[in-house]
Amino acid sequence: MISCYAHPTDHHRAPGIAHDIMEDEQAMSSLARKLEFPETQALTNAEVRELLSSARQKQAAWSAKPLKERLKVVRKFRHRIAERPDDFTYSVETPQRRNRAETLASELLPLADACQFLEQTAPKLLNPKKLSTKLRPSWLSGVTVEERREPYGVVLIIGTWNYPLFLPGVQTLQALAAGNAVILKPGRHSHAAAMVLKDALVENGLDPDLFVVLPEDPAAAQSIISPGDVRGADKVILTGSAETGRTVLGQLADELTPAAMELSGCDAVYVRGDADLKLVVDCLSLGMTFNGSATCIAPRRVLVHEAIADELEDALAARFPKLPPAPVDAGIAAKLKSLLKQAEQQGAEVICGGIESTESGASVQPVLVADAKPDMELLKSDVFAPVLSLVPVAHDAEALAVDRKCPYALGATVFGGETAALKLAAQIDAGCVVVNDFLIPTADPRVSFGGRKESGFGVTRGAEGLLAMTQLKTVTIQRSNWRPHLTPPDDSYEQFFKDYIASIHAPSAVQRIKAGWRFLQTAIKKQREK
Repeated sequence: MISCYAHPTDHHRAPGIAHDIMEDEQAMSSLARKLEFPETQALTNAEVRELLSSARQKQAAWSAKPLKERLKVVRKFRHRIAERPDDFTYSVETPQRRNRAETLASELLPLADACQFLEQTAPKLLNPKKLSTKLRPSWLSGVTVEERREPYGVVLIIGTWNYPLFLPGVQTLQALAAGNAVILKPGRHSHAAAMVLKDALVENGLDPDLFVVLPEDPAAAQSIISPGDVRGADKVILTGSAETGRTVLGQLADELTPAAMELSGCDAVYVRGDADLKLVVDCLSLGMTFNGSATCIAPRRVLVHEAIADELEDALAARFPKLPPAPVDAGIAAKLKSLLKQAEQQGAEVICGGIESTESGASVQPVLVADAKPDMELLKSDVFAPVLSLVPVAHDAEALAVDRKCPYALGATVFGGETAALKLAAQIDAGCVVVNDFLIPTADPRVSFGGRKESGFGVTRGAEGLLAMTQLKTVTIQRSNWRPHLTPPDDSYEQFFKDYIASIHAPSAVQRIKAGWRFLQTAIKKQREK
């Protein structure tokens, strides 16, 4: 992903979307109409202290509310999405977005589904659990154990620009449902979307101090992480680049603040010899056009069986020129141009597509690269532009070896017969693997999402994402009057404990029975001596 810490000096809006928004301005709801795009600004030390103090105070009261009450806000927020979707769609400025229908499909629909999933699963996941006594050791026969999920306190979410509603929205809702307060640093030019999220929640019962939206300035997030003379955020959730992840982790080190990092991707697509090539071409085309291919799990490396490599190349070469170009920042265009030049010098061939300069930056017609080599920098880079490299492989083992040369391990896709594809999926080093489809299934609210290697750690979304917004507290209760540990054992108890351990853990039944008999005799003797 592009670093959300990068200052958005080169941002531009897709001309078609800008024109549509100006034409349809009268159709905007009152909430969306009143929003302004704020200038980047810094927070003073006094503002940071006041913000954190208020958030902690309100969080204590919020977490004390019954979970049912917190989930009411989530439910009303979901209803708001259904009743007034334009409030949300008009706030999105992502230049890659082709139209508001794509925003509805890619952000609002999965966000509403995530709300419903949260409403239905949070009680089971977050309410205290009493553990079964089935595996309790006999020497702790009076002990019961409860597991409780407690909020961290103040969660800082460092958001991204490419999905400014869905990604930070789900993270915010999960954090709030778990009883936390949330401070959101929006991605570049995403402040309006963040404010729509906040206003919709506040209008439906959330205390405004429980959800604070920062300026887009990276320094604002840093001030919450390291405020100096007061405690900073209790947990940080970052969606951004690997470079940004390293920067933020360095800031978190002093206070050992826990974090979840969803970072860069350079996803592999495994195409086995028995794959449905029409399906493969359709899915890869989707990956080149959905959100302008500005998606962390967009396809970048196609590891295709050599028996069908030429056929796939021909099919993609025929399809890609028909796909729409994607707007990109000048910096991304320059990076892609350099990587393509380097790849060609190393023997790769650009089959179709390319970069064209525009008044506001550049556009990229989906680029298809053939004869790519695993060690090329193009196959190891996180590029937010529609570029796809084909790497022929002889078998699954070679495909896996090629894939592992890449430092990123966010997502992957496998095409082929289901049995073999599932076997291959089990061997892929990635946080999420899709079989015989692409991208869209990861929006399922049941799916917990996270990366490996330089793609980060920790999870968001799904059941695991909700649990990750909490800290586990274990409470043990002694309900028996038998507390032999209060009397320290003397040397005479050495054999006593050896026999007891052997009576339970010796490898054979005969050994356990003999040890148990010795233990029983010793126990009776000890009791008589008292």
